[in-house]
Amino acid sequence: MTTVDLKNKAGKATGAVELDDAVFGVQPNVPVMHQVVTAQLAAARAGTQSTRTRAEVRGGGSKPWRQKGTGRARQGSIRAPQWRGGGVALGPKPRSYKQRTPKKMIRLALHSALSDRAADGKVVVVEAWDFLEPRTRDAKAALSALGLSGRVLIVLDPATDEVAAKSFRNLPDVHLVAAGELNAYDVLCSDWVVFTQATLPTGGAS
Repeated sequence: MTTVDLKNKAGKATGAVELDDAVFGVQPNVPVMHQVVTAQLAAARAGTQSTRTRAEVRGGGSKPWRQKGTGRARQGSIRAPQWRGGGVALGPKPRSYKQRTPKKMIRLALHSALSDRAADGKVVVVEAWDFLEPRTRDAKAALSALGLSGRVLIVLDPATDEVAAKSFRNLPDVHLVAAGELNAYDVLCSDWVVFTQATLPTGGAS
């Protein structure tokens, strides 16, 4: 197992903690990560775009001119797609972009992403975020003491880390996620992944 320092918010090592090889020691599977991230981004699309067909635009109830004898092309409605102000042919309609992704594939993608960050030494484990009150200045000082820069993903326990969440939420380079909502996309988008002892995943985590 890979061993990393267990630190406090002041950046001092207070011990060591082992990272579960089932989560942080797998061979990263790039195709699976790509497929899972693509599905996640697709599911985030609203899918509310819509255009009006010739049946939905207003007007065009009668033929603009008679069928024969005018010398012009025959037309049945001024709301046909080729007319200005007419309906749109084959335009987008509301739809769902969700893709079905097996749970085992989602778990493998997450473990692959975490293993990649662990291999680069970008996983940090903190004892606890024991802030006395919500204060962004204290959160910024903690990140500086831990030597974290760039985009930082902090995994929190919603039940016990409410003060920490309020302290970190205003920092532009910090992304917060609940332990149960940890996903491959957020891990891959971050330079550092920070856990507490309570949120550090084990082999049974997904």
